[in-house]
Amino acid sequence: MNWYVVYTKPKWEKRVSDQLLKFGVNCFCPLVNKVQQYSDRKKKVVVPLFNNYVFVQLAEKDRNLVFGSPGVIRYLFWLGKHAIVKDNEINTIKDWIAKGDKLDISVSQHKVGDTIKLNSSPFLDQNAIIKEITNKHYILVLESLGCILKIEHLA
Repeated sequence: MNWYVVYTKPKWEKRVSDQLLKFGVNCFCPLVNKVQQYSDRKKKVVVPLFNNYVFVQLAEKDRNLVFGSPGVIRYLFWLGKHAIVKDNEINTIKDWIAKGDKLDISVSQHKVGDTIKLNSSPFLDQNAIIKEITNKHYILVLESLGCILKIEHLA
């Protein structure tokens, strides 16, 4: 069975994952710990690694089961076909989350527009184009995955 990517309503990733598990659908919503800054305090929260995305493992004939969850909008497509994620990519993300590693990527010797190869999980060996460099973060474009990655400096 293939892993597909389901696009969800904003902030519905965890609910969709729970609902799909109740339907008997094997799904994966990668969650990470993050320190959220509020006006009066900082708080540790658990947030999805990928906003609006949940990975589901289904047989081709069972793909419509996900629409039983009111938070599911559609499947993600890549080049006109359903986006399929490989088992080893899902396992890499799971391993990275289990280790609790912080991303430590330095691009200080690079400039905007450069193409770099990421050497840290979960995006190991992915090419990225540097879109923006600030004192607080880097913005990278991962064209092969069709997403933008924001990497904040570690405190």
